[in-house]
Amino acid sequence: MPELLIDYHLHTIRCGHAEGEMWEYLEESLEKGIGEVGFADHLPLYFQSKEAREPGIAMDEEELMAYVEDVRRIQKLYPDISIKLGIEADFVPGREDKLLGLLKDLPFDYVLGSVHFIDGWGFDNPDFLAEYQNKDIDQLYCRYFELLQQAALSGIFDSLAHPDLIKKFGFSPKERLTGVYEDTVKVIKKSGICIEVNTAGLRVPAQEIYPAESFLSLCFEQGIPVTLGSDAHKPEHVGQNFAEAEALLRKVGYTHIAKFTGRKREMVII
Repeated sequence: MPELLIDYHLHTIRCGHAEGEMWEYLEESLEKGIGEVGFADHLPLYFQSKEAREPGIAMDEEELMAYVEDVRRIQKLYPDISIKLGIEADFVPGREDKLLGLLKDLPFDYVLGSVHFIDGWGFDNPDFLAEYQNKDIDQLYCRYFELLQQAALSGIFDSLAHPDLIKKFGFSPKERLTGVYEDTVKVIKKSGICIEVNTAGLRVPAQEIYPAESFLSLCFEQGIPVTLGSDAHKPEHVGQNFAEAEALLRKVGYTHIAKFTGRKREMVII
């Protein structure tokens, strides 16, 4: 097991598409020697009406406080592991006030910002995979990174989760992404937030860590800090492929990783 022993992206059964109890994720963490984890389950889909929401995508609004209480409760049951209270929140342009209203006054240690929807289409949902056949992949990539830039500049998030999630199903643009990456990294640098190195990309058709090495290298050149997460939806996902993640980080040049407490960032050595 590598020395990099932080996993800030664990889900719970409340989101409707994860398996296992919270304690099972923590037992897996202890077995693998991970000293600090963060639950970051999906925030309710605040931008959709309850009638329009797809089942099994995120917790209901009525569950949000119960989720916070779940984490607080298990923090007391597992004093030998540092357990952070995080949340993964979707960014949808024009709905920032509603999102801020949901996050307001809740004691999160960090908020992961995600782009899972492009103009209403859940592009990473296998149920809607066929829609790719109706899309121009190059334009789709450009639109995705435009939304990611907006998420960074919103000031709402502490870190951008799986920052090139658009590659999940293995669809690749014909044009090189260098310019899109460079523009996006400049915006992220300006925003002052982190990006997440997420190993879940190795579990899907993309077969590549999020983000791509070329994107991560640009982030390192700009001094953008990183967090780390497995995006665990099963206990056995905790810390999965962290050896590969550590190797990638070291190859690019990173020597430190970000930790959060009460939305305040601290850099610790890998």
